[in-house]
Amino acid sequence: MHVNPLTAFGLFAVTAMVLCYAFEKRSPWFVLGFALSCVLGSIYGFLQGAWPFGLVEGVWSVIAARRWWLEGKTFNHKGH
Repeated sequence: MHVNPLTAFGLFAVTAMVLCYAFEKRSPWFVLGFALSCVLGSIYGFLQGAWPFGLVEGVWSVIAARRWWLEGKTFNHKGH
């Protein structure tokens, strides 16, 4: 089975998103990981020609980055 580099990149991005999303409650760093993997998913979407997917993933990355920023402040104020 031959997997082209773009497909492998997309698989990596989506797998990272799922894993980070699953562990978000454990640490704000997983929220940041989710945001970064959404950026990768967005890049993948645009590169493979599915611009609506790329656009939505870009929006999700901004939402997740904002959530990381806000949760990080809360996490630090709790003394963790």
